[in-house]
Amino acid sequence: MLMEQEIGMAVGSQQGSFANASPAARAWARAPLWITTAAAALMVSGCINIGSLTRGVTGSSGIAEVQNDNPEVSAANIASLTEVVAKSPNNPVAYNTRGSVYARTGQYKEAIADFSQAIALNPNFAEAYSNRALALRQTNRNDQAMTDFNNAIAANPNYDPAYLGRANLYRSLNRFDEALADLNYAIRLKPESAQLVHARGLIYQRQGQWQAAINDFDAAIDRNPFVAAPYLARGQCLTQVNKLQLALEDFNAALNLNNRNADAWAGLGLVHERMGNKPKAVEAYQTAIGIDGNQSVARAGLTRVK
Repeated sequence: MLMEQEIGMAVGSQQGSFANASPAARAWARAPLWITTAAAALMVSGCINIGSLTRGVTGSSGIAEVQNDNPEVSAANIASLTEVVAKSPNNPVAYNTRGSVYARTGQYKEAIADFSQAIALNPNFAEAYSNRALALRQTNRNDQAMTDFNNAIAANPNYDPAYLGRANLYRSLNRFDEALADLNYAIRLKPESAQLVHARGLIYQRQGQWQAAINDFDAAIDRNPFVAAPYLARGQCLTQVNKLQLALEDFNAALNLNNRNADAWAGLGLVHERMGNKPKAVEAYQTAIGIDGNQSVARAGLTRVK
């Protein structure tokens, strides 16, 4: 499964030092949350229609997944940050940082508790509100997540990750106009962001505005060519407008960055099928199914070409 965004949980810039935390813990807390696919903040996927291709970019769960690191390393990092919390129990950044590590390792209950404590210590901590919203998304508490995104924006109207997170939540609710408004504002705040223009492209893709989507995916790739998601999404749009050779190149580019991406293999199979190359279509579809047995596009395609 492929993430829609690559955006990290914010650690924050409040007062406080992490000199007592291990270097690995400090780096881990500040590393991008997304390693496998969302979104971006813990992003919600949207279903992308490409003929029979209706899977969400991040897979059937509708929420981007967090890739866990070595459990022993994660435990050591949390232990190091717990020492920081013990030495600085009134420092909201300490709780927000540890909460970010908990969230990266899928420990959402603990993450939410830490973000809540950070907010209790600093009710205007935009990063903690936004981070808690992301963790709440992972536990299917979307109403609470929306409230937290709103609170993050109220605390800091220029905090672009909160707009990104809220826009993806709006998109999951088919509230496209509100999602676009958030993203357009965030792009004005941070025009160099690949994540933001990619997220806007996904909305255009959902609306069937293929060229507008392609333009945004072009911009995302220009800003960061080392992420698979925009290539996948652009390939899907190019398939829709029957630019099959360009789509083929994009699916291959996505696979060069992540060759375990079932959706990219399925897209590649669909393009080969439409170009009349059945052996390559079969190979791509089978590879997709081998990665994700529930990949519906590949399963349907394999039935057609066999």
